[in-house]
Amino acid sequence: MRIRIVDAFADLPFTGNPAGVLLLDDPFPDDDWLQRVAAEVNHSETAFAHRLPEGGEADWALRWFTPVTEVAMCGHATLATAHVLYATGAHAGLVRFATRSGVVVATPGEEGEITLDFPTAPLTEVEVPAGLAEALGAEPVAAFDTGPGVGDLLVELADEKAVLELTPDHRALTGCAGRGVIVTARAEDPTLGSDYVSRCFFPNVGIDEDPVTGSAHTALAPYWSARLDRDDLTGLQASRRTGLVHTGLRGDRTLLRGRAVTVIDGELLA
Repeated sequence: MRIRIVDAFADLPFTGNPAGVLLLDDPFPDDDWLQRVAAEVNHSETAFAHRLPEGGEADWALRWFTPVTEVAMCGHATLATAHVLYATGAHAGLVRFATRSGVVVATPGEEGEITLDFPTAPLTEVEVPAGLAEALGAEPVAAFDTGPGVGDLLVELADEKAVLELTPDHRALTGCAGRGVIVTARAEDPTLGSDYVSRCFFPNVGIDEDPVTGSAHTALAPYWSARLDRDDLTGLQASRRTGLVHTGLRGDRTLLRGRAVTVIDGELLA
């Protein structure tokens, strides 16, 4: 079958977040095979999708696997999958994905832009976990639980510089949150194209630092929209690869907008 590597939330190859994408002719095979393929691809996530019968609530079934486990939500691999559907002609127009997080929708826009419609993460302020400051190497300003859908700890730091200069102890972070830790701060100069910056560390699911995390922005969007009093924002995820995520808060739904680029198109023989 065909296997593709797609850079999501990217305008150019080798930026954004790479994801494996496999469009299956039949329903999902056993989980062990899916996990083995994801481990072989060895990117943050590999997405597997198959077409569903017409007339239902969704058009395609979609699952996401890191190299070590299945996850409940993944924005960048959903964007990558929609990009492959549109680029190959397998689907046209709005596409509805049946996922572990319910039905999520992708809509094509102009010049290759794709908008994802995801559930907004509920934020609950919590005490900063013991040991988190030491594990990050920076003192948190505040910490928030992002709910079971995302499963991360959202942490604000004092400023953009603190986020950019982090060199966390990834092993120590494993005891501080569920999936991982989203670290964020207000952008120092919004005229440069972003309203806030973030970085994401997910050692509990085999990803020390994720390059660009769509699901994290379902928590970042409501957090910064409340702070900045605007529903439409742009977040810079300041990993080594970097990527921009345009967010639109729509109540209990968050829109994530970006582009994607196919960098590898090959054949899976196993």
